[in-house]
Amino acid sequence: MIRFDLKCTDNHVFEGWFGSSADYASQQERGLLECPICGDGTITKAPMAPNVASRKDSVRQVPVPMPGPQSAGVPDAASADAPGAGGEVEITPARMIAMLRSLRRHVEQTADHVGTDFAEEARKIHYGEAEERGIYGEASKDEIEDLQDEGIEVGSIPWLPDSDH
Repeated sequence: MIRFDLKCTDNHVFEGWFGSSADYASQQERGLLECPICGDGTITKAPMAPNVASRKDSVRQVPVPMPGPQSAGVPDAASADAPGAGGEVEITPARMIAMLRSLRRHVEQTADHVGTDFAEEARKIHYGEAEERGIYGEASKDEIEDLQDEGIEVGSIPWLPDSDH
């Protein structure tokens, strides 16, 4: 997965998650992106600070975006009270769980599961030896640290089961 800072014509800045740069371009071309704050459909990439990894950042928690319907490349878990639908959103534990499950489904549908080969495949993609695409899988703390030391942006997301049962 790749994260971009995006902004609308009203300069609202928010995160968007995509399987690849091409996925972002395709969604933008088709008019599928919109601001989760005001609903504006004119979206561009906002300037981003470079990711500088250090050994202290052994495992980083990835911020979870809160998009509205059809925005930012991640489906919304409960669009009725999403940002841009009339006010602030209260993030209850149940809503957070729903959002994390929605994020999991999105990752599973748009990225390739590479299992324990995650670190090796991330390097191949980073160095142009494999097709650029979204991947997910398993990696040890040491492998994540080594990837970050090489300037390869990786993140960890809580991987909740699909249901409570």
